[in-house]
Amino acid sequence: MKVLIVDDNNTNLRLLTSMVQKLPGCSPIPFSSPADALAAMPDLEFDVAILDYMMPVYNGVEFLTEMLHFDRYAGVPVIFVTADHELTTRMDALNAGAIDFLTKPVDFQEFKARVQNIAALAEARRRHSESIGANGAGNENAVREHECEIIQRITLAAGYKDPQAAQQRMRVAAYSEAIARAAGLPEPFCRDIRLAAPLFDNTTALASDTALLKSGRMTEADFRRRSNGGEAGAGGSSLLELAAEIHRTYRERFDGQGYPSRLKGDSIPQAGRIVAIAASFDALISERQFKQAWPFEKAADYVRGKADSHFDPKLIAAFGTALEDIRKIAFADTVPMGTEAA
Repeated sequence: MKVLIVDDNNTNLRLLTSMVQKLPGCSPIPFSSPADALAAMPDLEFDVAILDYMMPVYNGVEFLTEMLHFDRYAGVPVIFVTADHELTTRMDALNAGAIDFLTKPVDFQEFKARVQNIAALAEARRRHSESIGANGAGNENAVREHECEIIQRITLAAGYKDPQAAQQRMRVAAYSEAIARAAGLPEPFCRDIRLAAPLFDNTTALASDTALLKSGRMTEADFRRRSNGGEAGAGGSSLLELAAEIHRTYRERFDGQGYPSRLKGDSIPQAGRIVAIAASFDALISERQFKQAWPFEKAADYVRGKADSHFDPKLIAAFGTALEDIRKIAFADTVPMGTEAA
């Protein structure tokens, strides 16, 4: 795995280069000048880019913007290294296409975990693209395998930053599966919503899932591809497409007063309607900096009281049927990721 490193501080550049050299199978391509790195493009070949945020001539965001003018780098994961903790700085980088952050001084163990995971994510995405383009028997299974790996890698990256947020995503996914099953939906759909739902919220953590779901340059084309012509979420169709569908629609309301598209009733995809219930319930029973956790029964009653306005009444009935399973999930020490085994 080739890793581009751009940092105008020679001490930092040597440190990052040394860290990359210690990673199995990784080789660094260091540049102390962002202008020199851009001048070498598009002939440079690399799989991951690590960029300093504060640099002369081109800062990290400006460098990334220029780099992405070359189509061959559109899918390359980019990690920013910064001493700036300001949210606006990080959002600027995310909007430019960054996938993760390392904070100075860089800890080697954190660096190793994040870079190896993101390198594996890049490899999984490459194999996914190849599988989509390939012909022959077994291609559908290969696509699903790679999509599962992509989702798991993204969720793992989120856990590095905020383990509580990662567990929240796992709970929402497990609640969603329980609601879908209680609603009598097909088993492949129940399995798939558990697999895809961890990526429902791309705003709670500045992690790789933010860029994956937000950045059209990186993934919109992948989301639009299908491994067959079936409905999103049905057996054999794209898990990444289902994840994107959930992300786009779980904030819609059944009465049409939600966002971003003010969809109403059955025009909201079923997966989005299910995750809306699961995410709202988990938000109520979870403690946040600005609020105390609600008691389980109070939260359940509140959610059920929003049938017909916020939520699909038929799915609210399924939520009630699944409540004991949901209680077990809510009070479990840890909730695992979904698997292909139903």
